Amino acid sequence: MLQAGPGGAIPLESDPVTLNVCWPHLYQPLQSLAGVPSFHLPSAAAAAPQPSLWSGGFVPAHLSLCGSPSSSLKLLLCHNSAHSRHTRWGSFLCFSSAGSVSEPAEMDHPKPKVLPAGHHCPSLGMWALEAGSVRFSVPPSISRNSVMVNEPGGHGGPNPCLEGSSIGRESSKVRSRCSTRGLKPERHERLREKMRRRMESGDKWFSLEFFPPRLAEGAADLISGFDQMRAGGPLFIDVTWHPAGDPGSDKETSSMTIAGIAVNYCGLETVLHMTCCCQSQEKITCHLHKAKRLGLKNILALRGDPVGDQWKEEEGGFCYALDLVKHIRSEFGDYFDIGVAGYPKGHPDAGSFESDLKFLKEKVSAGADFIITQLFFEADTFCHFVKACSEIGITCPILPGIFLIQNYHSLQQLVKLSKLEVPQQIKDKIEPIKDNDAAICNYGIDQAVSLCQTLLASGLVPGLHFYTLNRTMAAIQVLKRLGMWTEDPRRFLPWAVSAHPKRWEEDVRPIFWASRPKSYIYRTREWDEFPKGRWGNSSSPAFGELKDYYLFYLKSTSPKEEELLKMWGEELNSEESVFEVFMHYLSGEPNRNGCKVTCLPWNDKPLATDPSLMKEKLLWMNRRGVLTINSQPNINGQPSSHPVLGWGPSGGYVFQKAYLEFFTSPKTVKALLQVLKKYEFRVNYHIVDVKGENITNAPELQPNAVTWGIFPGREIIQPTVVDPVSFMFWKDEAFALWIKQWGKLYAEASPSQEIIRYIHDNYFLVNLVDNDFPLDNCLWQVIEDTFELLDRPPQTDRDMEAT
Repeated sequence: MLQAGPGGAIPLESDPVTLNVCWPHLYQPLQSLAGVPSFHLPSAAAAAPQPSLWSGGFVPAHLSLCGSPSSSLKLLLCHNSAHSRHTRWGSFLCFSSAGSVSEPAEMDHPKPKVLPAGHHCPSLGMWALEAGSVRFSVPPSISRNSVMVNEPGGHGGPNPCLEGSSIGRESSKVRSRCSTRGLKPERHERLREKMRRRMESGDKWFSLEFFPPRLAEGAADLISGFDQMRAGGPLFIDVTWHPAGDPGSDKETSSMTIAGIAVNYCGLETVLHMTCCCQSQEKITCHLHKAKRLGLKNILALRGDPVGDQWKEEEGGFCYALDLVKHIRSEFGDYFDIGVAGYPKGHPDAGSFESDLKFLKEKVSAGADFIITQLFFEADTFCHFVKACSEIGITCPILPGIFLIQNYHSLQQLVKLSKLEVPQQIKDKIEPIKDNDAAICNYGIDQAVSLCQTLLASGLVPGLHFYTLNRTMAAIQVLKRLGMWTEDPRRFLPWAVSAHPKRWEEDVRPIFWASRPKSYIYRTREWDEFPKGRWGNSSSPAFGELKDYYLFYLKSTSPKEEELLKMWGEELNSEESVFEVFMHYLSGEPNRNGCKVTCLPWNDKPLATDPSLMKEKLLWMNRRGVLTINSQPNINGQPSSHPVLGWGPSGGYVFQKAYLEFFTSPKTVKALLQVLKKYEFRVNYHIVDVKGENITNAPELQPNAVTWGIFPGREIIQPTVVDPVSFMFWKDEAFALWIKQWGKLYAEASPSQEIIRYIHDNYFLVNLVDNDFPLDNCLWQVIEDTFELLDRPPQTDRDMEAT
């Protein structure tokens, strides 16, 4: 038995002490004291568990206490009644290795139930405490970093900071230990691990190859298409390397830039081609370091085609892909996954098929993880190649390169570069229709489908790699006919994830950038670590400035200026003209120009949420000058498989607090503040103008969780918060978009531009959160009460006196 010392401190044995405590009501360990490595559980809002998900009314705790013989520990317990928001503070609990609990008599809550060590209550959440780190789960109505900021007695404020506490000032590294793993297993895996797992499960995959366009406009269009391609579920994409196009530079059209954008802003696992051609060893090393900084972890190592007719060795460079593979492994160890090229009929410059296979075996032995073959036209060619590779001991994945015949010219060009012979039966089909691109494209799709079906049936193919030539529609049609293109509407998180390795564990973001995720990624690109498990209590998140609002990868889905004018108004006559634009965006109905408003400066894409949920209410608000730019309904336990609201693994439930964000006039804000007094204990608000003057009822600027989910066998996942500090960074961007994207469409000092500038200078940005998510959304009533107050006749002095 461990005996309590002065003040309830307990010396710990060198061996871990483990027991389980089930409490008949909600409670919370807050603070550890005395020499044990820091323990921390953030504050939580008290609310009743959902009966449908939590049985027995218990919230259990599994405590694993580890320390040295000289260490001691005591925990302060906060007892929250499941039927009251008032919080009562209990005394210290003393734990023993025998599995008993010593509790002072003055505790005013029921006795805890003690289970044997190593057991827990089935179907209940678990709080797990470990020395130096913490993992925990709570009922759906409690959030880890959310604070019900209007709790009576001020208990919605920050955690009490006791002597020796790390609360409120823990580093991002410590905070990150409270992480949520397993939302999407593949998100945290290397490419070779993804391939291995798919091969073990028999789940076939596909991948897509793209090349950097010559012009910036073409690059923007390509990046815009990446979002569509991601929806189909490719295992990876790859980006080719063209020595003549300055591929390693920061140009918008460089291979490095395109690949970096695909990883960071489009969330695509990406393989960057890299060649020996025209590059010294030093230059190649610099390119590899740059690729690593951009988050690229996969390289397709190639010799490359010569710029002229003959290969010329670069002084201080490499002559063969084998040398490049060895160099990558020598300089970067196991950081990169490396792919190499295979030639089903042997390389044109090789002495024989057998000698080329031997050279391929050397590349694999030097560190290559997978092989992508050169194009071929007949399945037997690939099957023979795979069997020959197996006979000499090559066991890594071999992906067939599928070429889609889309027009006569591209076929001729590719055959010339690859030095392949087109089978006579294909020539016979194409020659009569060589001047009809549509007919050739249809034939190419049929031919590719037939080839892929034969390959898949052979049992030798783990996946298919498509040479798209940046024409994705044909590839999509082939994949759909093969049943491999699956646009799953479910999301792994409510927001678009990045594939950068340092963001693999990221699972919490402020809601403000929900419709501008690429902007958020850009502004946080310099962070070394990202929030995991909870947003934390940081008082000064370092958001980078978004100085260049025209970065092409941030606006790749935006229409041209002339199209924007047709949507947003070639001429504005009043503020009401602006209101109409918002209304047409929400309704999807054509405007006076017969043009649909498919985007706004704050929303790059058409409205995605199920219109029946909120559309009518939002239209009613915008008609009165409450210009909404972000919103979500309250949700109380919708299945994670819901086609619109769902996210995360199957079999879970998702929850949301109602949220509204909008611009509105000073007059409306004045009335709104009057109304919000009636909702002081339910609605959190934050109101700010362009100068930064703001008012909020969020004490101590604590973050408020507005989205969370519960999934089988996992911790609570809490991916979206309303953070008052981050809101002040967002407001700069949100206000600037009025001028930088909308106002700049009009002539300087024109009436239209002056209307936009007036809104920018005088309107307020407002966000509202309804914390009582199980009840009907009260934010609609808040706005209705505001309009009612605005519609009242002005009070006379006599009325004021009578009041």
